[in-house]
Amino acid sequence: MADKNSPSSEREGAGTVGKALGVLDIVARLGHPARASEIRALSDLPKATVYRFLQTLTEQNLLNYDPDLRVYSLGVRLVRLAQVAWRNFQIAPVAQPHLSALASKIGLAVYLSKLDGGQCVSLERGTPGGRVGVLQDVDRIYPAYCTAVGKAMLACLTEDALDAALTQQSFHSLTEATITDAETMRTELEKTRARGYAIEDGEHVRGIIAIGVPVRTPGGRLIGGLGVHAPDRQTDLQQLQRHVPKLQECAVAIASDAADWSFPEADRHIEYRGEKT
Repeated sequence: MADKNSPSSEREGAGTVGKALGVLDIVARLGHPARASEIRALSDLPKATVYRFLQTLTEQNLLNYDPDLRVYSLGVRLVRLAQVAWRNFQIAPVAQPHLSALASKIGLAVYLSKLDGGQCVSLERGTPGGRVGVLQDVDRIYPAYCTAVGKAMLACLTEDALDAALTQQSFHSLTEATITDAETMRTELEKTRARGYAIEDGEHVRGIIAIGVPVRTPGGRLIGGLGVHAPDRQTDLQQLQRHVPKLQECAVAIASDAADWSFPEADRHIEYRGEKT
């Protein structure tokens, strides 16, 4: 009988956890509630294994299952874990006063996010007093390929890092304007780098437009991204783009204040365009 405490048993357990997390990653990459069949199609695991992991992840509140729609989405426990992790990422408290000040100045909510692999995590937001616009939950995970702030951060990656990030995009067609392939995305990112900011025109949610800029340290390291979005019935891209200089100034101010903070080293193997090493 195999020893449960043997190295081989430990490796088997780690492999099982890794496979379960792989299923969780698929749901996160999709960026929308998904049926088991859709998740299974993106996994190389056997059908029975995928269903077993979905059941276990749901029981542990890492996934949420809607029995009426028969779809899976990220669970409450995962959001709580993400909240603790990202609250420990010190840029959020540093940035908050700057976000609030800019939001009050332009009359729109301003969001701070971080690139995590190929996905974005919303860290903090500043909202104008007494005005409600498009509110995005803090700690929400959302796609990078179809959002302004996501594209702003992707555009900062070197070719090797970008190659890796693009393989993690689901490229699911969320609206008729969504970019659905890597090559078109590369062209879009070249335009983003040339103009210095990213735009979103109904690509993630129909009727929502946005602009986004990266937050980079004085040495060029990417530490986040800022975004402003609004319904196209409230404004248009031309009007929204007038806020780009203020958004860029805010990004510089946050990076300056964050320069003396110690950030997690998990992504230090990633190099960014223009980073001083």
